[in-house]
Amino acid sequence: MDAAGTEHASATVTVDAGVIHAIDTAASPRNSGQDTPGTREIDASGQLLLPGLINGHFHSSVNHLKGSLDSLPLEIFMLFESPSDGAAASARAVYLRTMLGALEMIRSGVTAVLDDAFFVPSPSAALIDAVMQAYADSGMRAVLALDQPDVPEIDKLPYLGELLPAELRARAAAPAPMDAGGLLECYQHLVHRWHDQAGGRLRAAVSCSAPQRVTRQYFAALDELSAQLNLPFYIHILETKLQRVLGDERYGGHSLIRYVHEAGHLSERLNIIHAIWIDEADMDLIAAAGCVIAHNPISNLRLGSGVMPFRKLRARGIPICLGSDEAIADDAVSMWSVAKLAGLIHNITDADYERWPRAHEILQCLIGGGARAMRHPRPIGQIAVGHQADLVLIDLDTLAFTPLNDLQRQLVYCESGSSVRMTMVAGEIVFENGRVRGIDEVAIRAEARELLASLRQDNEPAHEAAQRWLPYYRQMYLKAARRNVGINRWVSGSDQL
Repeated sequence: MDAAGTEHASATVTVDAGVIHAIDTAASPRNSGQDTPGTREIDASGQLLLPGLINGHFHSSVNHLKGSLDSLPLEIFMLFESPSDGAAASARAVYLRTMLGALEMIRSGVTAVLDDAFFVPSPSAALIDAVMQAYADSGMRAVLALDQPDVPEIDKLPYLGELLPAELRARAAAPAPMDAGGLLECYQHLVHRWHDQAGGRLRAAVSCSAPQRVTRQYFAALDELSAQLNLPFYIHILETKLQRVLGDERYGGHSLIRYVHEAGHLSERLNIIHAIWIDEADMDLIAAAGCVIAHNPISNLRLGSGVMPFRKLRARGIPICLGSDEAIADDAVSMWSVAKLAGLIHNITDADYERWPRAHEILQCLIGGGARAMRHPRPIGQIAVGHQADLVLIDLDTLAFTPLNDLQRQLVYCESGSSVRMTMVAGEIVFENGRVRGIDEVAIRAEARELLASLRQDNEPAHEAAQRWLPYYRQMYLKAARRNVGINRWVSGSDQL
């Protein structure tokens, strides 16, 4: 996974203290089958060694809600996914739901994740600890941020104030569950307790969720914290057409990208999530600032958000990583599925087939783009001396690779994750012989079924209450969808509303 796309027919890779120490492509593998003291020798003949996959955008908070909702537009989807009056989860429930996602990723060769966790109604030290302890126990690499707003619901969306009846308008105008001061205290706990822990596997990031969901003061404070510690900054921008309309209505006709730029917060630390309803001027600003874009093609289709302008972003040299987004908006946590769809969906946006994505580009986004987004001080994402030993072994004696015609194309379009035989993070084997090391998966699944089913029941009244809001959110969505914003990111070619 270097810039040259180097492939070796065989090599002996030596890992020491979690780092790739040597790569010998000249000598024949020893294949002695004998481990020496302090050393384990793995005969990987017939298998592919490659860097671990990186999930560039994820919300662990709803790992337990797969299949819970029909496909719905984001703004309506969120009414039911994270109702403001939903039941709070216990620390144990948070641990279990985080572990479910970690296990699914590890088994399919994902070694690292950028988790933008949210908490209903608000985070706490205990809940942050539960998330990070799950990642610590799983053995995978994780970068965690807290995705929480500090403004009322009515300030995040266009038209809502004029559509809601008085009682609901008053509720939508109520303060956020936790103010900026409380959220910054939670970040202090995250940083001091977990940043660069577990040998560097666990790190902190910051998140404002989206620019319209936070005050300018909180936004600035998060950017300062990100700059001080060189942390990734997660930010959802222009995921939906409604958010494009919001810029016209609330920010003087400026896009949210321009708003962030003029606030001085567009930087190379920013991971811009989705970036679907961006225009040419937005792309130029993103490229000049050196931001990374997190592309979530399955979620974008599940929620009908639209198709990101992949080729225009690549042509500007903008780094792109791939993400599964949340399990409830993908219904799996499979980066193989994400990669395949990323390699396909853009084929129907451009008649010129020479501009369609190629397999090597998708793999670069999947691994190299994810490594760029993590901003890890110890290099990852390549099999190279000095890089962290986050590695995966894939069995080539499987149907996905039989016969082996083109390795990169078959990785993107044929592999489902079922060929993964070993996952290694920082030199430690975390998955091998069909088992995740150190985890009683049967017990975890059994406890999760019981405890998380109870949490789902606790949330049923909130889901029923969301039905009262639904007609007004639908009106808001349709009004925004009909508006001409000068660009189109739906495959239909027109709004058709």
